Amino acid sequence: MDQYQSVDALVIPSDDRAPHLVTLMASPMNLHSRDAPYRCGSMPHPEVFMDYIAEGLGHNAWSFHLVEALDCMTKKFATPYVIFHPIISRDGMPFPVNKFARDIQGRLYKEPEAWRGNLVIVKYRDAQYSSMTNISMADFPILKNYLSTHRPHTK
Repeated sequence: MDQYQSVDALVIPSDDRAPHLVTLMASPMNLHSRDAPYRCGSMPHPEVFMDYIAEGLGHNAWSFHLVEALDCMTKKFATPYVIFHPIISRDGMPFPVNKFARDIQGRLYKEPEAWRGNLVIVKYRDAQYSSMTNISMADFPILKNYLSTHRPHTK
């Protein structure tokens, strides 16, 4: 019988709370997908940490953004990240702008392209996304750098 997997993930709340580590659960999947977050055969559940997200939609209520390199890098990260962000709210209203991302983007910030809602970030063991691994606060400077220059997109 397959077991649920748990890994440490980073949550960057949309409000004034500080970024912090949480335990993210992932359930086993019977079907394998070519999409990066699911290649490991597990379905992560970042929605548990996303305020105001639509309930009962599972992975359809959020999207993901691959973090494989920083600007000007010539090689990809050996251990990439995935940023999960909410896309469907329970009341149909837009999610609040993520204040942390807005603040670090400074003059580059553009409201129509803003990161919104709580961001949940997971680290993968290798570039093939074969399994998730624990993230730590040591990864935070890399992710802060990435968020300062990148904006979300939907799948």
